[in-house]
Amino acid sequence: MQEQERFFNELVQKYSEPLYWHVRTMVGSHEDADDLLQDIFIKVWKALPGFRGDSDVFTWLWRIATNETVSHLRKARVRAALSFSRIDEQAERISDPDPYFDGDAAMTALRKAIAALPDKQRLVFTMRYYEDLSYEQISAITGTSEGALKASYHIAFEKIKHLLLESD
Repeated sequence: MQEQERFFNELVQKYSEPLYWHVRTMVGSHEDADDLLQDIFIKVWKALPGFRGDSDVFTWLWRIATNETVSHLRKARVRAALSFSRIDEQAERISDPDPYFDGDAAMTALRKAIAALPDKQRLVFTMRYYEDLSYEQISAITGTSEGALKASYHIAFEKIKHLLLESD
């Protein structure tokens, strides 16, 4: 047990910040990202005894984080639908500046355009654009073929470009 605890502490120390930003780019809100990060590390702790090292630790952690984040976004979308909120309002909330983010108008417009993407496209775009992950890495994390990821990224890029041109 002590070995597992030591390994877990190393994971938390090494990956907390990059995982936070991975989640934050998807959910937009510091509070949501912070809560999700705690949930992610609880899942990691519970899953640690079953981790055999068949996959890279990075890939394993990102898969857990990605699944938790997508699940959170789905639940948020259902709650919004039940409360008759509009998707535009969700995108506004996700992209509103907060005390932890001080960006200019162009960055705010980009964040709003990214927030308006469907979850899968937002995920692929943020992992590729912000995190600079290869399609091979994203494929290992999401379980999606590289070809499908390239198509999703291209579609997301075109949608963002369209939304940014439209906002000018």
